[in-house]
Amino acid sequence: MAPIPTVTLNSGYEIPILGLGTWQSKAGEVVSAVEFAIKEAGIRHIDCAFAYGNEKEVGEGIKASGIPRSELFITSKVWSTWHSRVEECVDQSLANLGTDYLDLCLIHWPVVLNPNGNHPFFPTLPDGKRDVIHSWDLKDTWKQLEDLVKKGKVRSIGVSNFSEMNLEKILPTAEIIPAVNQLELHIYNPQHKLLAYLRSKTIRPQAYSPLGSSGSPLVADELVVKLAEQYGVQPTDILLGYLVANDIITLPKSVTPARIKANATGPIDAWAKLTKEDIEKLDGLAAAGKQKRFIMPPWPVDLGFDNWG
Repeated sequence: MAPIPTVTLNSGYEIPILGLGTWQSKAGEVVSAVEFAIKEAGIRHIDCAFAYGNEKEVGEGIKASGIPRSELFITSKVWSTWHSRVEECVDQSLANLGTDYLDLCLIHWPVVLNPNGNHPFFPTLPDGKRDVIHSWDLKDTWKQLEDLVKKGKVRSIGVSNFSEMNLEKILPTAEIIPAVNQLELHIYNPQHKLLAYLRSKTIRPQAYSPLGSSGSPLVADELVVKLAEQYGVQPTDILLGYLVANDIITLPKSVTPARIKANATGPIDAWAKLTKEDIEKLDGLAAAGKQKRFIMPPWPVDLGFDNWG
């Protein structure tokens, strides 16, 4: 099995362009999924988050794989109730994952939740809305992440779900430019304008939910199905290969061995077959009336995105 290609982050580190997402992977399934992905599918990039609640099991899967830590790229994220205590959050992720450093750590959302609220992850107000701290400055969260790079606990740092508006809150004072911005990216939500901005700042885009969500219409899209039949690949290969062709780090999630293996090889095959014209057609689907997001938490703040809500 050929190794998955890597790309270089602005921090100088290499990151595999395909990884394994672990969001919503259940504790009873994720250990074997991670072990299989690393040992049998050749995946070396595992995307995690403290708030997923399964990092201990992910760590067990990494250990069971027998692959040296130095050969892996592990990402975690600082959750919204930990903006004022970033190192504490990262230390818990490190302990759960069984490692002494992260290859990449992200601010999970540009939303700060009350760390002393009525729930450790999703505090709410009496009216049921999320208990947001509006006075917190995101640049203060970023400074804490920069300090963790200096301490050696994190090699590269970045953001997730950040619009241009929120990136501009941290970039003017940043000593370290974010290495990535992890976003919902797929053929129905390509975010072309934001991606152009990111590339102008040397920030690499990462795609979560690249296949949409459970039961999403992406795999049944007429153009996707046509291209899959034309090239003798699966519709999922076209969806993932399209992102890879656009130089987007892509994080499909699965706990099924056959699908994990297919997601590690099929997209590279599709990437090699897709023509410039194919990419242009896929690029235009959202603007032609198919624009859709699948992940839209009810944050009571303006995130600065088009087509939200």
